[in-house]
Amino acid sequence: MDVDYRLAFEHAPVGLCVSRNRAIVDCNAQLCDMFGWSRENLTGQSFLVLYPSAEEYERLGARMVPILNAKGHYADDRIMKRASGEVFWCHVSGRALNRDAPHESGIWSFEDLSAQRPVKAELTAREREVAARLLDGLTSKEIGKTLAISHRTVEIYRARLMRKYRASTTADLVHKLMAGS
Repeated sequence: MDVDYRLAFEHAPVGLCVSRNRAIVDCNAQLCDMFGWSRENLTGQSFLVLYPSAEEYERLGARMVPILNAKGHYADDRIMKRASGEVFWCHVSGRALNRDAPHESGIWSFEDLSAQRPVKAELTAREREVAARLLDGLTSKEIGKTLAISHRTVEIYRARLMRKYRASTTADLVHKLMAGS
């Protein structure tokens, strides 16, 4: 049986792309639909256009390198940005084709989580990062270590999130983040 890999790539139920040096070499229709870009406008673009801020693009890119070096793959849930400027929760998973130079080339999948986890409050870049780690079940100390900030700073951001989401406990905040309320 001959397998048409291009057909599988095009019709995958998640957004897929091939990257080189953090730029999109090729992508499928699902990725274009998810982010609201045409293939012509995405091909050759830096992944930066899919991030809410340049700061998040830089920080996440730097954070991925040691993980990709060690494991060859990376995955997380994060807030991404559509062409319209709307932000949404997205599960991102990828594989480096060369562990020694992880951004050199890779294969990435993107799954839109907005139906299960809508973004309701206006969050800063750091609040989005802390929120994502809280949803991963990390403690303030673990989040601080992951983001290279003190656990006390994490607690300040968590307190801001609790105010924005009107949550009385961390468990309530996690529930509200997941529900988008």
